[in-house]
Amino acid sequence: QGAVEDIELPEEDWEQFGLTLEEGDSEIDEGGQKNQRVVDIIISEWMGYFLLRESMLDSLVRGRDKFMKSKTGLMLPSHATMLLAPIVDEDERRAQHNEYAASMEDWKEFAETTQNMYGVDMSCLEADFEREQKEYYILSSRWAELGTGAILAEPSIVKTYDMAVCTVEDARGVGLLPGKVGGNGVPFDFDVVGRRQDSSSGPSGPVSGFAGWFTVDFKSRTDTIGRDAAPSIPNPTYLSTGPEMGYTHWGQQVFHLPSAIPILAEQTTRIQGTLEMMRTKESARLYNCRFRFNAARRMTGVEKEGAVLMQGETAELVYQIP
Repeated sequence: QGAVEDIELPEEDWEQFGLTLEEGDSEIDEGGQKNQRVVDIIISEWMGYFLLRESMLDSLVRGRDKFMKSKTGLMLPSHATMLLAPIVDEDERRAQHNEYAASMEDWKEFAETTQNMYGVDMSCLEADFEREQKEYYILSSRWAELGTGAILAEPSIVKTYDMAVCTVEDARGVGLLPGKVGGNGVPFDFDVVGRRQDSSSGPSGPVSGFAGWFTVDFKSRTDTIGRDAAPSIPNPTYLSTGPEMGYTHWGQQVFHLPSAIPILAEQTTRIQGTLEMMRTKESARLYNCRFRFNAARRMTGVEKEGAVLMQGETAELVYQIP
């Protein structure tokens, strides 16, 4: 028990299980301690909501670097991929706004009662209360079990992790500059095609927000060090937490927009922007997501960089993943 860095393999296990180092490895590690890199396979269910939430990846990376054989060891899952897509989910988006409005109405009634009965003016707290309610009801992601019909465009890959070589720095988030709180973000570029309401070729919108999920693979190593040395996995498989898989423990994380983006028939709406994902200041286990994006419309069939009918202003929204 304890931090991964402090754990040592029991001496009796070396003899009982015949633990041996890889050929060429020194019995003493770089820190002057007994080399512990004798583990052939590490199996871990470390994934959280939208992959990173809960921050268990740090411990996994440290455990891998201390215990797993660097050339022939296997990580299972072996790879992980984060995905993002625009969605239609108006019932839930409107329900969030109704809950927010009800909360603010309760505050208004409370403030008036306090003023009338006790002569106490609560107006100095109103701005902070409103901010807290907005963060909770509007700017917090929600767990969802979406159907495939909710997806409005081809999902975009946000980030891919090779579990054999990813680093603690990778676990800090997505789209960040090394050692910095923020960064330039990971780009996304979606085309949402407007269809008539009676069309059988897919949903017609509007864009209620974005959904994020992940997949993990169980396959052979692909990194330069291990792809030729490590054992191959003859029957690779994968797990998806996307809408196409139905219910999973992880579901999808949905980031509802304050206002939906309308989709018009025979027009294509381009949503272009960046996503950053970073740890919160309050807890290393929790993350915030910053979306910067704008929407533009063009006639369907016109090239992506062609004539624009409408160009929206850039929006910036920061969500917490509770």
